[in-house]
Amino acid sequence: MQDTGAPVAEPAIRDITPPSAIWFVILLGAVSLFADVTYEGARSIVGPYLATLGASAAVVGVAAGAGELVGYGIRLFSGMLTDRSRRYWAITIIGYAINLAAVPLLALAGTWPVAVVLIIAERTGKAIRTPARDAMLSHATQATGRGWGFGLHEAMDQLGAVAGPLALTVIVGGAGGYRTGFAFLAVPAVVCMLLLVAARRRFPNPLKLEIETTKFTTARLPRVYWMYLVSAALVAFGYADFPLIAYHFEKANIVPDVWIPIFYALAMASAAGSALVFGRLFDRIGLWANLIAIVLASSFSALVFYGGFALGLAGMVLWGIGMGTQDSILRAFVAEIVAPERRGGAYGLFGAVYGVAWFAGSASMGLLYDHYLPALVAVSVTFELAAALVILAMRTRILGAPAS
Repeated sequence: MQDTGAPVAEPAIRDITPPSAIWFVILLGAVSLFADVTYEGARSIVGPYLATLGASAAVVGVAAGAGELVGYGIRLFSGMLTDRSRRYWAITIIGYAINLAAVPLLALAGTWPVAVVLIIAERTGKAIRTPARDAMLSHATQATGRGWGFGLHEAMDQLGAVAGPLALTVIVGGAGGYRTGFAFLAVPAVVCMLLLVAARRRFPNPLKLEIETTKFTTARLPRVYWMYLVSAALVAFGYADFPLIAYHFEKANIVPDVWIPIFYALAMASAAGSALVFGRLFDRIGLWANLIAIVLASSFSALVFYGGFALGLAGMVLWGIGMGTQDSILRAFVAEIVAPERRGGAYGLFGAVYGVAWFAGSASMGLLYDHYLPALVAVSVTFELAAALVILAMRTRILGAPAS
């Protein structure tokens, strides 16, 4: 286990074996896979779709950011509810139902305001279920290694994010069009819900997945958590959302419409691979893995907004590396430093702050795109590198703390 300064873990008898915990991660990974086929498939075309409905770049940027703001902000409350109620499965299932139902309904949207409402509804459902799901995963990943467990889940998640856009490429590129594509996504949504119910029946008590308990000397969240939160907020602010990137690809005639979902699929494949690689790396070298990933991904904006087809593709690969590590290592580190009974709230607060930063960054970048593109790239790179500096400061503090 890496050196985090967290209290020492002591063995405890549980009703479940480590192999069962690994199967739990895989089963929830399958749930996420089909969920991502649904909503990541939709996200791969929602930018151009909004453009066909008459939306401007500013609207696309604000809509993407607003969805993240609402989606992440609600996590604060759903996380607190998770800790207080311990109704992990009920909260998770309700969230997935809302999350997935909104996507096929985009096929019926006749105007961009209606589409924006559905985009926000989809993010809201994800916000409701994510803290509870991540808290359940945090119990299971102790048996697998935090980074590897969350990385494996994220990799399966991203496989769905590859399959969804590829399927949409075939549909949108053919005679189906955007609306047929959104309607098709009802199929993986139903499969996802069936898998979720099966997981609930197989593992009714996720608290028993943790094979060790950790004694904490304080009920407060540790200072390193707050430093980590600052770093994550800086990363989120500087990360351009894909709908704006896709809008740019189409408007600047850099990437043909039919290729935009393929670019997104390749970025998700990059995210899947990076989640596994950096997840394993996190278990070995700790926060250095975060630092390497942030610095490596920081140049994506220059490539996607100033490059041609080839450089744009390279930029999307780097963008995918950043997304894959954000969605795996960030969650793994929180599980390392926060007591089990407080992880729902910790994940919720983390997501809320992350979402506010994402909204502010997405809205700012949408406006900057309309007025001064060089400033967009400068803001993105500056905030990513600032996040890396905070990680460096965290490592200095952690190295002076007791080993876990």
